[in-house]
Amino acid sequence: MTQTSRLSQRTMAFVLAGGRGSRLQELTDRRVKPAVFFGGKTRIIDFALSNALNSGIRKMAIATQYKAHSLIRHCQRGWNFFRAERNEFLDILPASQRVSENMWYRGTADAVTQNIDIVDSYGIDYVIILAGDHIYKMDYEVMLRQHVESAADVTVGCLTVPREEASAFGVMAVDAQSTITSFLEKPADPPGTPEDPDKALASMGIYVFNWKFLRELLLSDAEDPNSSHDFGHDMIPEIVKNGKAVAHRFDDSCVRAEGAPSYWRDVGTVDAFWEANIDLTDFTPELDLWDTQWPIWTYSESVPPAKFIHDEKDRRGMAISSMVSGGCIISGTEVRNSLLFTNVHTNSFAVLDQSVVLPHVVVNRSARLRKCVIDRGVEIPAGLIVGEDPTDDAKFFRVTDKGTTLITADMIDKWTAAQ
Repeated sequence: MTQTSRLSQRTMAFVLAGGRGSRLQELTDRRVKPAVFFGGKTRIIDFALSNALNSGIRKMAIATQYKAHSLIRHCQRGWNFFRAERNEFLDILPASQRVSENMWYRGTADAVTQNIDIVDSYGIDYVIILAGDHIYKMDYEVMLRQHVESAADVTVGCLTVPREEASAFGVMAVDAQSTITSFLEKPADPPGTPEDPDKALASMGIYVFNWKFLRELLLSDAEDPNSSHDFGHDMIPEIVKNGKAVAHRFDDSCVRAEGAPSYWRDVGTVDAFWEANIDLTDFTPELDLWDTQWPIWTYSESVPPAKFIHDEKDRRGMAISSMVSGGCIISGTEVRNSLLFTNVHTNSFAVLDQSVVLPHVVVNRSARLRKCVIDRGVEIPAGLIVGEDPTDDAKFFRVTDKGTTLITADMIDKWTAAQ
């Protein structure tokens, strides 16, 4: 394939990043879900943007709405390398009452409708709609090729999942040519695939359209008073019924090491967020962040290397089966099976076990933290013990059904006031 033949050069990525992600509880009190930290130094949205960039897409737009400052600041700092003179763009599109003084984005489709004039200005042939809140590595060029070769009105990215798990998703029933014959939202009895009745195809929230086709569809949908103006609820079912919708299997375009399983995660709950981060500390994690051929781009802070100090009994700065980011100082602390983000400082006799510690956290002396997620900027008081008595922890902190404890600054303030 020659460089000039790449469909990605005639495509823009429209990233939907306006949803709060309320199942992450207090982690999204101050930031939208795509802006939540992940993997030691990145944000969740970096995965969709990096996939687009690595796929050859140089025109992108990000629609924001809920508490977008953290997300906008991150994109301005980490994604400011696009050059208009090379016909490259990354536009931030906040809900800004561009259509009406009393109308914000009413749904995922409406977020595109309200910016039709901006998309028109890009001069593109294809649009790929992306959710900005999932963790995965995918070559969108492969999906674009299938879309064009199948002459589809829409191509829908799909995960292959066990049928018993598919009820949590929008599910596609397809024929032998991957044409979608029905779209079912969270069905009690999901349909199997033609090749394996025990598997189902679940929507990833990724859609490829010809822009001219989508433009007309959006304008028609905007005039429908009965529409919720949402891709999954309105647009895709309409195309399945009256047009040609085709399923694209994620297995065909997932970027991974040879023989490795395909990797996709919705880190939409505190437990899922904790688990996906801790998985990165495995000997061979399923998500390869060390792959230089398909890097995850982000804002790289200028910080010194991590430092480990003290080498005495019970006061040894060490990290085992853990990831420790730049700027961290591990002073006489035992760190095991944990992931520490940038500029975490820990003090003597403390223990961190199976914990995800977001940036700029301070852990004071003799604290013991097990199976925790600690929000950005929290200062853990000396001697605090969390993760050993769930009943006691739940008095001040959020403890999930699976035993993960979330700690935020407001929770620490309440704990401190009660002492």
